[in-house]
Amino acid sequence: MPSFTEWRASLSERIPEISAADAASQARERPEVVLVDVRENDEHREGHLPQALHIPRGFLEMQAEKRLPDKDAPIVCYCAGGVRSLFAAETLRSLGYRDVRSLAGGYKAWKTAGLPTEKPFALSDAQRRRYLRHLSIPEVGLAGQGKLLQARVLMIGAGGLGCPAAIYLAAAGVGRLGIVDFDNVDESNLQRQILHTTDRVGTPKIASATLAIQALNPDVEVVPFEERLDSSNVERIFEGWDLVVDGSDNFPTRYLINDACVRFGLPCVHGSVYRFDGQVSVFAPGRGGPCYRCLYPEPPPPELAPSCADAGVLGVLPGVVGLLQAIETIKLIIGVGNPLIGRLLAYDALAASFNEFKLRRNASCGVCGDGVEFPGFVDYEQFCANPALSGP
Repeated sequence: MPSFTEWRASLSERIPEISAADAASQARERPEVVLVDVRENDEHREGHLPQALHIPRGFLEMQAEKRLPDKDAPIVCYCAGGVRSLFAAETLRSLGYRDVRSLAGGYKAWKTAGLPTEKPFALSDAQRRRYLRHLSIPEVGLAGQGKLLQARVLMIGAGGLGCPAAIYLAAAGVGRLGIVDFDNVDESNLQRQILHTTDRVGTPKIASATLAIQALNPDVEVVPFEERLDSSNVERIFEGWDLVVDGSDNFPTRYLINDACVRFGLPCVHGSVYRFDGQVSVFAPGRGGPCYRCLYPEPPPPELAPSCADAGVLGVLPGVVGLLQAIETIKLIIGVGNPLIGRLLAYDALAASFNEFKLRRNASCGVCGDGVEFPGFVDYEQFCANPALSGP
């Protein structure tokens, strides 16, 4: 029987090896090249080659044909130092793979050459316990929870819609949650704004919301913007986020949010409520859907769109709509399901019914239309008071 050294030498003669520089060049120039990391899980978590497929050496025979269906694809196996990958390449060749090589020097040689590496997002033991029910769902799992913990969501308003959306996004583990609100907690808010409590009446909503979120989930970084959103600060506030949740309750702010989302290419998860009726949609022109102005090119007269303060709202209703906004936000973050892009979901609480309406992008829209340059921000209070005076 040959010794290990003799066996390894024999493998080196049969299995072609490739240098780190050549492997990196081929991976860049030939998208069909598959990099296979055959190290153990703890090694992979410490860092790996970009876009590498991880199949530990001990599972290669069982998983190869399922995870590497094309036996003609060029494959480069790598391990820590270039030994295990020789055995892995031999195994793949015995399974019928025709173009298999081993990375000379392995991951160590790749790092020494200064080539790019990636480190997968890892959950702490406490996070694994907290998000256990998410990790059990195939559509979420470790990858989805990692996306949530690294997500950056901007919430406009800590009121009726913002409160339920924010508390459930925080519970889900959205890592960075910006909140824009300039108001103080009023006693009349407590009928529906569940982040706030009686003992916080008179305090800023931003402070109250931050206390509630941090008490629920210390993983969440709350970024407070205790200021009124307007055209002078909107670019500063909106920069650096992944998507926006619109919990506002007036048309000037909704138009401003829409235009800023178009400007920065951000999906906007929209919600609105009126007495017993609610609506939810996702405005995302960058994904083929309409923007808010495609649906409402001009604001309705004030008498047809009274605020909650004037018209009233059933306290539970914003909870239903805010939770639907949270669900749409999570779907967008982890990339599952069919978001409400190009669709508007209307909820009638009295009839206990949902209706869906198709929405189409307006190619001539003054903000997101084909070939339209961003027109800039306008005086939204004036625009909503008299659309003929300003705005696209």
